Amino acid sequence: MKLNKNLVLSLCLMVVIASVYRVLPNRPFGFAPQIAMALFGGAFFVKNKKWAFSLPLISMFISDLVYQVLYNYGYTEISGFYNGQWVNYLLIGGLTVFGFLISDAKITKVILATIAAPTTYFLISNGMVWLGNGGYQRPRTFSGLIQCLVDGVPFYQNSVMGTIVFGAILFGGYALLKKGTSEQKQAA
Repeated sequence: MKLNKNLVLSLCLMVVIASVYRVLPNRPFGFAPQIAMALFGGAFFVKNKKWAFSLPLISMFISDLVYQVLYNYGYTEISGFYNGQWVNYLLIGGLTVFGFLISDAKITKVILATIAAPTTYFLISNGMVWLGNGGYQRPRTFSGLIQCLVDGVPFYQNSVMGTIVFGAILFGGYALLKKGTSEQKQAA
């Protein structure tokens, strides 16, 4: 994908909108665009990997910064920055690799990736919570791990749904934009 001025502006706008959306009050936890952004970036920035990894991470950082400001002024109980947060950044950045696997953006691959990426994130992040401190006071046993995973199912469901919805917006919007551009070239 060639970067032109309109594309860069669109990507910046996408990052800002995704950042603001993530801090909206009463948004279901886990229903966020960052995993879909990682998939989209990986799929369309195969030759320019820094953009692929940067899109979701910059978006997360901006929203975490906004969360921190709101927290500092007492508008939310959610702090933007906390111990171990780097793991979330590492995981979201790592999910970009799933996008590299769907660089041809075939619908079947996109659907599989929109399920595989949040599932991978869920299993690794909740497994690490359990390993780190027993996850919500769960024992460090196999049954404790299973209970920790069960505790996270509502977040997982929202994460899958968010990835599907935002993935459809990103991949579908790009397909429509590409189709419109090729039709304009044919008409000219």
